Amino acid sequence: MPLSPFKLLCGVGLIAIFSSTISKSPALPLFVSHLGGGPAAVGLIASISAGTGILFSFPAGILSDRIGRKRMLIFSAIVFATAPFLYLVVREIWQLALVRFYHGLATAIFVPVAMAMVSDLFQKGRGEKMGWFSTATLLGRFMAPALGGAILGFYATDQAAGFHTLYIVCGIAGLAVFFSLFFLPDLNQSTPKKPGRRPHWREGVKELLGNRGIMLTCGVEAAILFAYGTFETFLPAHALMAGLSPYQIGLCLSSQIITIALAKPIMGRFSDRHGRPRQIFVGAIAAGICIAFFAIAGSFIALLVLSILLGLTISVVTSASAAHIADLSKDTTQGSAMGILGSIMDIGHSLGPLLGGLLAASFGLPASFLGACTVLATTSLLFFISQARPAA
Repeated sequence: MPLSPFKLLCGVGLIAIFSSTISKSPALPLFVSHLGGGPAAVGLIASISAGTGILFSFPAGILSDRIGRKRMLIFSAIVFATAPFLYLVVREIWQLALVRFYHGLATAIFVPVAMAMVSDLFQKGRGEKMGWFSTATLLGRFMAPALGGAILGFYATDQAAGFHTLYIVCGIAGLAVFFSLFFLPDLNQSTPKKPGRRPHWREGVKELLGNRGIMLTCGVEAAILFAYGTFETFLPAHALMAGLSPYQIGLCLSSQIITIALAKPIMGRFSDRHGRPRQIFVGAIAAGICIAFFAIAGSFIALLVLSILLGLTISVVTSASAAHIADLSKDTTQGSAMGILGSIMDIGHSLGPLLGGLLAASFGLPASFLGACTVLATTSLLFFISQARPAA
């Protein structure tokens, strides 16, 4: 019995994000050090992929509206299938930077276009289906560091062989993505075109950028990613200062990912049945409260509970926000809307560690968590006010 397009897309999403994640976690900083780079080089190389997402997610969404989702997904799959093998010939830091930029194109294109395809497939139950797709990608993100660490640990006495093996595994996963995507239907061919003039892409983009609801929802999502970036970057240092072991820190980090993966479909179904705006607002406020409490938490149990609660509140918001943006956008601009969301999310994810680091350097680690709380509270209130006011 053949898989449905949605189940196939979820499977491809899992493998794609697995392939992307194993290339960088925990391999990337170790590979930079292997090439002779210091902490500054690690930070620069790590930021390149996020920068690629900021630059290309939006154009990828626009192109998927014009030439079709499947074509854009296949283009991303070409990058997934070829980029890992380029790591095998890297000998200098600047070469690694170029490969990371190229590899970043894969997820920059794949994620918003795949989300737009899920939106195309489902008018009803959109939140739940987007939640299941996100859960599939999170499973790939969760599995990759464990396997990557195991490979590098097995080749501990021969680092070069370890990196070569890891990137070959990454490439095999990328090839699986490439071949699997050919089994997806081309929705642009199977769906009859509506008669009438097709609007220019600039008209659709202008309409999306002028839509207050869409932009403020993107802002809340960016604030959530800002808080998540702060959490994953500064929790380890905060926990070490509180006396936790690396094993306990790992449990806190992984518990959040597992919570998000388990809760997203449930929270997405809840938003389908009870409405999305209120869920987004309540979830964002709750996430802000959770991230603020990290500033004063000092025990393993407290940090573990807060990590789980933060994962739950993140799932409450993100399971509704993407579906809400899809609801507010037209069928002809679904890809563009998901592209805007992807670019703004990457901006938030990048700014979290950056601004959090400045706050931590100036006022101490707790200030980074309180800064994330402030960002979440501000965007949540703006979102709430926009929902209370009638659209102009």
